[in-house]
Amino acid sequence: MKDILVKSRKASKSIANLNSEEKSEILLDLAKLIEKSAEKIKVENKKDLDRMEKSDPKYDRLLLSDSRIEGLVNSLKVVAQLEDPVGKELLKRTLPNGLKLSRIAVPLGVVGIIYESRPNVTVDVASLCLRSGNAAILKGGKEAHYSNMCLVSLIHEVLEKKGLPAEAVTLLPTDRSYTEKLLKAEKYVDVIIPRGSSGLINYVRSNSLIPTIETGAGVCHTYIEKTADAAMGAAILVNAKVTRPSVCNSLDCAVLDEEVLETVIPQVLEGFKEYDVEVYADEKSYPIFEKNGYTLLKKAQDEDFGKEWLDYKVSFKTVNGLDEALEHIERNSSRHSEAIITEDKAKAERFLKEVDAASVYHNASTRFTDGEEFGLGAEIGISTQKLHARGPFALEKLVTEKWVVKGEGQIR
Repeated sequence: MKDILVKSRKASKSIANLNSEEKSEILLDLAKLIEKSAEKIKVENKKDLDRMEKSDPKYDRLLLSDSRIEGLVNSLKVVAQLEDPVGKELLKRTLPNGLKLSRIAVPLGVVGIIYESRPNVTVDVASLCLRSGNAAILKGGKEAHYSNMCLVSLIHEVLEKKGLPAEAVTLLPTDRSYTEKLLKAEKYVDVIIPRGSSGLINYVRSNSLIPTIETGAGVCHTYIEKTADAAMGAAILVNAKVTRPSVCNSLDCAVLDEEVLETVIPQVLEGFKEYDVEVYADEKSYPIFEKNGYTLLKKAQDEDFGKEWLDYKVSFKTVNGLDEALEHIERNSSRHSEAIITEDKAKAERFLKEVDAASVYHNASTRFTDGEEFGLGAEIGISTQKLHARGPFALEKLVTEKWVVKGEGQIR
């Protein structure tokens, strides 16, 4: 492990010395190679898929279809064209003693990323690290072993053709002992980014000696206030739940004012039935689902709130007004994405100001919390903490700052 870390550290210097055009060329060449290697990628991805039950919520995350491979290619092209964050002069000043100061953006160095299930993260993270002049150490999950190995081999092929060290992007073995060693490698790794379940994030937070940026876990609420357009509210609930339930910005809990139960719930049933969504309803909403003949219905328990389902499951909570909605969200939110559906602008503004989350929405689906949707290109993940990066975490946050001081013999 020490040999791996030393080589990665050394490789980070080579990447940091590249100019913007050289870094862009790497990504554009990788885009061409991935496009040309689509069949090979699908063969390796199938080896991973064959080891997982299709009913597993992680199956969708693991899948690399033609459209998703095309998405990787397009994402690489977008990142290649993004403005290079490295070298920006953030401040320039001459002191009374003649010292010339400047503050510039520089790469972080070596970025360690620990993630689960999603092989597309391998390409997204590597592209963002390379574009920002960083080396990446990747620790993917064993469920995506063959997919990750294939994608990293393509990255290495491009790097080596450019005369660059393959160790600029390193994929660690899936054995958990490598995770433990990575988290203690404070001499070699500058930041750790866990991306995945709350269990993974809590483990990294508790065991890392290296500064961490937390991404991934999302317990997302949508509150439908009594003045809301019921059809709009129902459409947003269905969209936020069924489009991709295995991702962190999907709906976990619908919070409804008591006055809208009878109008909103009947309108979500068709969309929920199509995808066999299992509803965990509280005491007041349960009879409305039952009366409308919804069969995939369970009575919600306390533990069904504040839960990230990552599946075709959702809880319903009834409240009496904005104050109760805010209290419920404050108690159960993971600070990821929260939405209010209302025609009352004053209540909407209060919600947007008071809810403590990385992204807050008025009359829109939480499914938009995504680096690509926000125009950032690929993303490292969605940061739910408040220091350094918050929300969709992408290229511009993979740098730090350095003070450069030029003098002519000044002493203090």
